[in-house]
Amino acid sequence: MDTMSVAATRRVALAAQGFADPRPEVSTRRHLKKVLSRVQLLQLDSVNVVVRAHYAPLFARLGAYDQALIDDAAWSPSARKPRLLVETWAHEASLIPVEDWPLLRSRAKRDGWWRHYQPILDRSPQLVEDILAVVKELGPVGAGRIEREVVGEAQRTPGPWWDRSEVKKVCEYLFGIGQLTTGSRKSFERLYDLTERVIPPEILSREVTPEQGARELITRSAAALGVATEPDLRDYYRLGPQVSQQAVVDLVEAGVLEPVRVRTWRAPAYRFAGARQPRKITGRALLCPFDPLIWERARTERLFDFKYRIEIYVPGPKRVYGYYVFPFLLDGELVARVDLKADRAEGVLRVPGAFAEPGADIARVAPELIAELRHMAEWLQLDGVVVGERGDLAPVLRKL
Repeated sequence: MDTMSVAATRRVALAAQGFADPRPEVSTRRHLKKVLSRVQLLQLDSVNVVVRAHYAPLFARLGAYDQALIDDAAWSPSARKPRLLVETWAHEASLIPVEDWPLLRSRAKRDGWWRHYQPILDRSPQLVEDILAVVKELGPVGAGRIEREVVGEAQRTPGPWWDRSEVKKVCEYLFGIGQLTTGSRKSFERLYDLTERVIPPEILSREVTPEQGARELITRSAAALGVATEPDLRDYYRLGPQVSQQAVVDLVEAGVLEPVRVRTWRAPAYRFAGARQPRKITGRALLCPFDPLIWERARTERLFDFKYRIEIYVPGPKRVYGYYVFPFLLDGELVARVDLKADRAEGVLRVPGAFAEPGADIARVAPELIAELRHMAEWLQLDGVVVGERGDLAPVLRKL
């Protein structure tokens, strides 16, 4: 069994996530596919303090690119550019490659929070049929329109009456179990459609056992992580522990995973057989809180000695770094963190706080950070960067 240093493990992980690849001058659909082959999925989140979460990982890896690359791939397919991505519950609500849909429906993945809506279905079994009928007729359609149609029909005809919140919950239930998915989005509102109208029939009809699904999903996790513990691999798609542990055993036997020991890591680790180990990682990137490189906080601490917590839900006076903080990656290390806000009314990217990590060379970090912040501002079509008062990097950034 090989023994790896944390530094070597970090380089493997960064390469697996696409940070050993140079940024293109102009990003195309081919570059989107390449990033997807690294990260496997893009997490969705409603927070729009800087930019929607699914756009940020591509910026970190490609630099400025046209966000329509993702929009067209996920929500506006055409004969010339077919759908590449579809929404489902993966790590969390996520965009995944269309061809991966059967893997997430194989029951390798644990049932999600939507199972708590089962009592509504038990109480009102007709509600599912009514919702599906509305979506079949009107889809892609938003939850609000579905509510009006279903509740209005129930009020006009004899039988049970359902309130709007129940309709919305059952829409989420049907999305969770895969009977509905997102046909399109409008101003980020999910427009539901029947899954069979979104997923090609040859993909939708693919039969995958839970064991096969777990092996394929853990393989994708391993490719995305490079070197990982079994809980790391499991977390990427939020699989159950039993199916994940058996999949790891099977993949070790098949030679897909190689057991390794990482110094300072307590748990056994596994290296993806095709993982690259560059001699060094260069370049810079701003990482949103939902970037797959850092979304598992315990792993981030093990890899980078970087303790990171999102503070959105922390009361303002108790926040240490800020509301929506981006770690800054420079030449393979997390060297700083910045609290960011896109002030669209004033047309600037605001940096309320900027903090160097202990031991970081501020004279080296600050010019690289301000350059990346300006690059982000330009990508977001903002006129500039305004640095606030908080943090030891802030006064240096204001002078640059």
